[in-house]
Amino acid sequence: MLGLMQNWPLTVDKILDHAGEWHGGREVVTRSVEGPIVRTTYGEIRGRAKRLSNALKHFGIVPGDRVATLAWNSGRHMEAWYAIMGIGAVCHTLNPRLFADQLCYIINHARDRIIFTDLTFLPVLIEHRARMPTVERFVVFADESRMRGLGLEGAVSSESLIELNRPDLAWGGFDEETACGLCYTSGTTGNPKGVLYSHRSNFLHTLVTLQHDVMGLSVTDTVLAVVPMFHANAWGLTFSCPAVGAKLVMPGPRLDGASILELLETEKVTFSAAVPTVWQMLLAHLKATGERPTTLKRVVIGGAAVPEAIIRAFHDDYGVDVVHAWGMTETSPLGTLSTPTPEIAALSFEDRMPYKLKQGRPPLGVELRLTDDAGAAKPHDGESFGRLAVRGPFVAREYFKGEGGDILDGEGFFDTGDVATIDPAGYMQITDRAKDVIKSGGEWIS
Repeated sequence: MLGLMQNWPLTVDKILDHAGEWHGGREVVTRSVEGPIVRTTYGEIRGRAKRLSNALKHFGIVPGDRVATLAWNSGRHMEAWYAIMGIGAVCHTLNPRLFADQLCYIINHARDRIIFTDLTFLPVLIEHRARMPTVERFVVFADESRMRGLGLEGAVSSESLIELNRPDLAWGGFDEETACGLCYTSGTTGNPKGVLYSHRSNFLHTLVTLQHDVMGLSVTDTVLAVVPMFHANAWGLTFSCPAVGAKLVMPGPRLDGASILELLETEKVTFSAAVPTVWQMLLAHLKATGERPTTLKRVVIGGAAVPEAIIRAFHDDYGVDVVHAWGMTETSPLGTLSTPTPEIAALSFEDRMPYKLKQGRPPLGVELRLTDDAGAAKPHDGESFGRLAVRGPFVAREYFKGEGGDILDGEGFFDTGDVATIDPAGYMQITDRAKDVIKSGGEWIS
């Protein structure tokens, strides 16, 4: 017997539609590539994104086509993001920090038809245009006045497309399993591999991020999304913020300590997320100037192990709580967070520190498994090392175009390539990459 509830496809266009209707006046603030602060709202972003969707349809983009973005975090980037996904096409976020050879490889591997780009990245696109045969045109995030003499064949202004097209378009109408996002791994071993997210996986990941013990965002928050949109979907922030109507602040290309502090203060930011190096720059700036953040309450730090000094400085000097997180491109990306259980929360800060230094516990929707090389389960005693595997509705089951072959074991778990421990309280800690350790007497050692 099946249930009698409505079937409402979990597609991400519904997130921005919801934000536009119920949080339409909430701000999205960007420090633009050109420098000035640009203010818009979720309502305005929805309308402009639908105009871009119509432009894409006029260009012949159909569901399943890949449309790339090469851009910093901004309101304009967010408009293109939803414009692409809203018509069933795949938004392929390109990482500008890749070498040109890698960038050309993934553009060709994905067979991107259109690339949205910031002015910043025009030189690399112009230099390597001949190496991108599948790309039919470029859309530059700029006013028409900045398009003169760019020297990039097939380039048009995003603002001209928005002006020429209407917002009368209904998003969705496709299956929730439709692909909507493509992000390539770093490619430390061989060429980068594509992780192809579905609407359903991103929608479910969004709901998980909103759990109190994950990111726990609400309409009362102001979020500075430092982590790039090309880094595993900005850790989901460009979905989760509009989902609850949180004010969203985009830093653009300037991530130095002074620039980050300026946005924290002028926009009264309460929550942010970034890799450790960003926070090291901010803390160095604060120490040098004597300034301090006055509204920031929480930061999520991932992408690398968080040094104890960062956790202590934020807590002791500025009263900011650090949440250590772990994830991968293949996990959409959130996998674990070091939020405290009641037992851990009751401890002193000093006694909590060993737990804050760990990558943490999995939320609903993430299954973790620790095994030896033979697949036998390792105990959760905080001392036994094992291979970390993960399973869930927003974990990759294969790479784009089947690269790398089968990536799941017989029970559907994905081997992360990490060696880890899990303690009796459920806190996971990454200790090494499997390829960087050796075995002695059946045990892993660095």
